[in-house]
Amino acid sequence: MGSKVKVVLVGCGFMGRMHANVYSQLEQAELVAVVDIKPEVGSKFGGDFGVPSYTTLDEALASVECNVVDICLPTWLHKDFTVAAAKAGKNIFCEKPMALNVSECDEMIAACDAAGVRLSIGHCIRFWPEYAKLKEIVVSGSLGKLLSVNLTRYGAFPSWSSDNWLADPEKSGGGALDMHIHDTDFALYLLGTPQKLVSFGTRDQRGVGQIFTTMTFGDQIIHLEGGWNLPRTTPFKHAFRAIFERGAAIMDAGPLTIHEDGKEAVVPEFEKMEAAGGGNISDLGGYFFELKYYVDKLISGEPFEVTTPDSSKESVRVALEEISQVP
Repeated sequence: MGSKVKVVLVGCGFMGRMHANVYSQLEQAELVAVVDIKPEVGSKFGGDFGVPSYTTLDEALASVECNVVDICLPTWLHKDFTVAAAKAGKNIFCEKPMALNVSECDEMIAACDAAGVRLSIGHCIRFWPEYAKLKEIVVSGSLGKLLSVNLTRYGAFPSWSSDNWLADPEKSGGGALDMHIHDTDFALYLLGTPQKLVSFGTRDQRGVGQIFTTMTFGDQIIHLEGGWNLPRTTPFKHAFRAIFERGAAIMDAGPLTIHEDGKEAVVPEFEKMEAAGGGNISDLGGYFFELKYYVDKLISGEPFEVTTPDSSKESVRVALEEISQVP
């Protein structure tokens, strides 16, 4: 691949705007077109970023030169658009969750392998600075062995989705697949596939709206809580508490704080980048770092390591196992 990645962005909603904001800050990436089924939405979005808009991916690919298709569409469309982009010979960045089921994940991987293109899924929490720091502490062993982790992610139902597609569990998988999978994926990133998991939760017309899962990895434990069935006025919250043999790393209603036995608490500093586009995210950081990583690896030809199609498929599989345990 050349020295610059040229991107067609499909889906001009909240997440699409996050990605477009990132591409505008990456020297080695250029947004060349956007696609949205609603012409008035695509036209305004394209105007905001100075690129043409189209109502179909085929039209965009026939009109502009690109080597990446970035898919920011509802989950139920991920497989079809990934396969179409792969058949067109384009590399793909697709938002999480990878798909609604493991079979669709397999189809996406097979299509990309057959076309010789590269696929990455947007598990941004692996790149979020505070979470990346926690992973670093676990790998380095600087606080000794990890004993347990609590991962929390909850808030009001995200009513900003186009045509309210998130409310349809046949399209979104419900809160447990769309929202909670962030923490399921991060648990797997920390310790691999759990030896055992048990889940409880609540269902409504939008699917599993709140879920509580405990995973065991030998004598290490991760407990997860997540969902979107809280009142409309409830602020979004994500937090973790990791306990080690010689300390703890805690991010809960404040900055990440690292506590080490016999030392003063440390608050690492991370650069904050304003995220413009609504939703519940104020910091562009995780999106910036995941897309920079993707672009850098495409240009260098080096393999993806932080997240891979197989790891993303495994996160879907485990999340669906959690959901299956909720009556």
